[in-house]
Amino acid sequence: MNKTIDIIGAPIAFGQRKLGVDFGPDAIRYAGLLKRLKDLDLTFNDKGNIQVPKIDLERYWSEQEGARNLPEIVAASKTLSDATSESVAQSHFPLTLGGDHSLAIGSISGISQHYENLGVIWYDAHGDLNIAEESPSGNVHGMPLRTLLGEGDEQLVNVGSEGAKVKPENVVLIGMRDLDSGERRYIKEQNIKTYTMADVDRLGIQQVIKETIEYLKDTTDGIHLSFDVDGLDPYETPGTGTRVPGGLTYRESHFALELLSQSNLITSMDLVEVNPLLDQGNSTAEQAAVLLGSFFGETLL
Repeated sequence: MNKTIDIIGAPIAFGQRKLGVDFGPDAIRYAGLLKRLKDLDLTFNDKGNIQVPKIDLERYWSEQEGARNLPEIVAASKTLSDATSESVAQSHFPLTLGGDHSLAIGSISGISQHYENLGVIWYDAHGDLNIAEESPSGNVHGMPLRTLLGEGDEQLVNVGSEGAKVKPENVVLIGMRDLDSGERRYIKEQNIKTYTMADVDRLGIQQVIKETIEYLKDTTDGIHLSFDVDGLDPYETPGTGTRVPGGLTYRESHFALELLSQSNLITSMDLVEVNPLLDQGNSTAEQAAVLLGSFFGETLL
């Protein structure tokens, strides 16, 4: 990594209903991320956490029509978009720590302003391709990728700039194992490149990453990696809010990040959905810090 890394905390919990994910950025810091980057002799700036609206618990727990906590998410997304855009404008590498996955609306909206054909790798158990009208829960952390593709609430779609931020042909989904019916239909209609867990089992993670790189390298001018810890199996990675058994292993994820790092194609990254209140001894945040160490060049020998 020859770019300065900007660490941007996004303590956003409004996209789902389990408090504690807003503590994720600091939990990852406390788990040793900064020391790992320092030991790798990397240049980095810890920008702290962005300002997000205060959680009104009565509203947070209330039943709401459509996309839940929409005003708070719009406000946080705009702030985060400004932060990531400024980072890219300085030719830095924005690393956003979450926080729930709704933060990707803001992070990618800011980053995309500097690219004509931004690629996105969505490493996750879920497609996050819902819209409010089809969402079983109304939780916006299940909608960010569809929003970034230009569909959904106009206030969110137009964060940073008007309209879509990425194109369906520039997206790769990895680790899918929990898709709603509307998401499955949308993936087929848009022909989005998708690797389910069955594909990972059949091909192996090395081949999946190799094919992903080949698919994106010649058609994009930057690639954003959005890494949700619920993509990993909850048996190993319990501190997250939407657990789905049968996920990627911790070792597979290490290897995937090593391969992506070696490609020198990743230009920005989110790591999301670490929830220390659901964790066991901060183990998920510790895994997140180690995985980020692997991505940024940590090796055994």
